[in-house]
Amino acid sequence: MRFMMSYKPASDRPPSPETLAALGKLVEDAKSGGEFVASEGLYPLSLGARVRLSEGALTVVDGPYAETKEVVAGYAIFQLKSRDDAIERAKSFLKICGDGEVEIRQMMETTDSASAS
Repeated sequence: MRFMMSYKPASDRPPSPETLAALGKLVEDAKSGGEFVASEGLYPLSLGARVRLSEGALTVVDGPYAETKEVVAGYAIFQLKSRDDAIERAKSFLKICGDGEVEIRQMMETTDSASAS
């Protein structure tokens, strides 16, 4: 099963060099175990935009935004055996990064959509 994990930090401070090194080790360990698929951090909100469709009207709002607590700072995709394994991976990540939240979502596989129709 593939799981996508999105990270929402409690603050907008960039990670320290020590944190980045520890995250690099976490990724290397996941790679060597065959569990790592992909991971990327995201640029600051000031470089982003939100596009919204509401009642037929499209609007575009350039970042940064007033409300930042729900902002995704990065994501990772892992190939894991279970949801419990994904939860343990998220706990390991947060122990390195500190306060924040990781949302875990199982990804649909091609066979999932074929069986849903």
